[in-house]
Amino acid sequence: MPGSIEVEIAPDGVATLTICRPEQQNRLDLEDLDALSAALDIVMGDEAVRAIVLTGKGKHFSAGASTRTLEALRTAKPLEIHGSVYARAQGVARRLYRMPKPVVAAISGAAITLGCEFALACDFRLVDETAFFQEAWIKLGLLPPLGGLYLLPKMIGVTRASEMVLRGREVRAEEAIAIGLANRIVAGEALLQEAQTLAAELGALSPTAYGFAKTALHRGLESTIEAEWSANAMAQAMLISSNDFSDAMQALQERRKPTFTGR
Repeated sequence: MPGSIEVEIAPDGVATLTICRPEQQNRLDLEDLDALSAALDIVMGDEAVRAIVLTGKGKHFSAGASTRTLEALRTAKPLEIHGSVYARAQGVARRLYRMPKPVVAAISGAAITLGCEFALACDFRLVDETAFFQEAWIKLGLLPPLGGLYLLPKMIGVTRASEMVLRGREVRAEEAIAIGLANRIVAGEALLQEAQTLAAELGALSPTAYGFAKTALHRGLESTIEAEWSANAMAQAMLISSNDFSDAMQALQERRKPTFTGR
C-alpha cells in the first residue's frame, strides 16, 4: 500500500484507514485518491474486517485537493477532467457510500472540499472541538461533485445546505452536531479511540442485516414508500431465515450476546 494511506487492522476487526499527508494538511494528490480506493477495496474484500474508521494524521482530516492536483486538472482537457473526477475522486466517495460494512469518520480540523465530501459519504461522523466542514468549491468557481449536492440537503435541509454550497460557509463542530451534520463531539485526545469503539460496536452486529439496512436507507432517499415496502419485505424474509437471526433468538433465551457471522 502506498505510504499516503496507512491501514491498520485490529483484532476486533476494525480497520483504521489514515490519510498520511500531515505536512500538507492531508491535501490529496490524484495518486492519494488511487491509494485510498485501493485501501477501501482491500478492507472490503477482507472477511476479517468488520468495520472501518477513516481519519487523517495530524491536525486535519483532509483540507481537500492539493495545489498540484488542482493545477493538473486546470490544464487538462474536459474528458480527462471528467475521468479523473468520476473514476478517482468519485471512486473514493462511491466506495465509502456503498460499503456494506460500517464506516466511521474521525474528524479533527479541516474537512474541506474532498475531505468534506468523503466525510459525508461515511455512515457516522465523530468530531473533536477543532473540526469544521466546508464545501469551499464555490470560492474556486466550482461545485461539489462527489455527492454533497445530493446528501447535504437531506442531512441538514436546503436552507443550511445553500449556506454551505452557495456561500462556501464553514460549519464548526458544535454547529455540525446541532444541525445533524455530525453525530457526536469528542475530546481530541479520545477521538480516534471513540471512533474505533463505535466501529467495533457496529462491527459486532449482523453484517448481513447492517448491509441490507444501510442499502435500504440509501435507497429510501431516492425511492418511494411502496417500493421500499416491497424491497424491505424481501430483505426481511432473507434475514429471518439467516443463522444470525436464529442465534439472536437463541441468545435472548440464554441471556447472552448473539454471535453474528453474516450467514
